[in-house]
Amino acid sequence: MSEFVRSAVVTGASTGIGRACVEKFVAEGWQVFAGVRKAEDGERLKAEIGEAVIPLIFDVTDGEAVARAGEYVREALMGSTLGALVNNAGIAVAGPLLHLPVEEMEKQMDVNVTGQLRAVQAFAPLLGADRELSGPPGRIVNISSVAGFSANPLLTPYSCSKFAMEAFTQGLRRELIMYGIDVVAINPGPIATPIWDKAEAMDAEQYAGTDYIGAIRRILGYMLERGRSGMPASKVADAVWTAITAKRPKLNTVITPEPFTQFLLGALPGRMSDRLITKRLGLTPEALAKTAK
Repeated sequence: MSEFVRSAVVTGASTGIGRACVEKFVAEGWQVFAGVRKAEDGERLKAEIGEAVIPLIFDVTDGEAVARAGEYVREALMGSTLGALVNNAGIAVAGPLLHLPVEEMEKQMDVNVTGQLRAVQAFAPLLGADRELSGPPGRIVNISSVAGFSANPLLTPYSCSKFAMEAFTQGLRRELIMYGIDVVAINPGPIATPIWDKAEAMDAEQYAGTDYIGAIRRILGYMLERGRSGMPASKVADAVWTAITAKRPKLNTVITPEPFTQFLLGALPGRMSDRLITKRLGLTPEALAKTAK
């Protein structure tokens, strides 16, 4: 595939998994349209990775900006198909659903789900859905998460978006089969990326008057620890490259430093998993009774 298709669009490319994907594609000889929100981030990527990086300045929540980026790429390809779209842009919202500001959930879903729809509508025609273009069809890789299979308490907004991404990926794949465009997901576990460092900026004390504050402090500490000691983003980029270039890629590629834990949580009966997770976080009736004393 790579000998025919030489261009990719990567969203959320300024740091973390997105940047690693840009580096991988360029190292393999591809041209990359790197989606970033700030012009200075685009220029930095171009300076640090090379002239094969073409910055696209847009936020996935801005439909008009995404559409303009799609038109720019269409003109740059001069009638040829795009080789790949990597939907990577995303954020992680944390908080107990009982007290979570509704606008935080709206933001979570707008970036992680509706934002991916905007990107697909702008760039999927260039992958071959527009039959006037010449060249082999491209492929879509959605960066999902192991959180798309199992929801942790207090990180439920993020899991909601990733569960939705699993449905989005499956449904989109079935809709695009007639164009020869494959759609698959990558499901990372803890990866050392800035998305988890941003948890440090969360105002946990907004929940200080609730019964969840102790668990929130514990899970934020866990997020920071796992994010900083997680696997390198390059591991995900390697999996993305395989997903783009393999003749028959996996529909879901799980990448995690804790494969046994992930398997165990998926294999245990649901009620047993509930007990293990809530006991660890102090979300049991017994823990609540102790705090009331």
